[in-house]
Amino acid sequence: GLTTGLAYTTYGGTTLECEVSIVTGKGKLVITGLLEKGMQESAQAAMSYIRSRQKILGLEDDFYQNYDFHIHFPEFVPKDGPSAGITMACSIASALLKIPVRRNVAMTGEITLRGRVMPIGGLKEKMLAAHRAGIDTVLIPQENKKDLKDIPKPILEAMRIVLIEHMDQVLREALLLSSPDSLFGARTAPVEYRNGKLIEPPEEQEDRDVPKPT
Repeated sequence: GLTTGLAYTTYGGTTLECEVSIVTGKGKLVITGLLEKGMQESAQAAMSYIRSRQKILGLEDDFYQNYDFHIHFPEFVPKDGPSAGITMACSIASALLKIPVRRNVAMTGEITLRGRVMPIGGLKEKMLAAHRAGIDTVLIPQENKKDLKDIPKPILEAMRIVLIEHMDQVLREALLLSSPDSLFGARTAPVEYRNGKLIEPPEEQEDRDVPKPT
């Protein structure tokens, strides 16, 4: 239940560890770590996503009624904003499934109740923080693709950047799953940057190459 997120502060970008502990209980959700209202609401949205995917994840129908969930962000500094939504959802899924998160992966993105990944701010600063921390794979919202032009070229060339549209893709990329296809179906290649170059699935490339009607 430990995931590396990325945050933007008044001092620049930073990595943000998210821990989740699950104990027998009655469905209580506790969130600690000097979190402001925005992050607390993101935690609720993250839990709603997990509940909406309980069958796919192989969870019992009433799993959330039998456990208490504690989400914690270390470091005694105030934290706010929705961009840790996918980080919290990933940590909750990791703890429930007892499957660790890849340590070379960091992520940032707002999450909706049904798992859509929404755009965030401060991408440049967050990418610089990930690079400083030795992270080599970063998951970002698809809608932030336009902001990659602001990232220094050496950073783009040094990292794998995966553009994400849905939380299911986050779990597929981040969790050490032995058989992700059994949970989420056959894999479709993501849109990503490798070595500073955009790599798109063949079908997306074909769609883009089709001349538009005049």
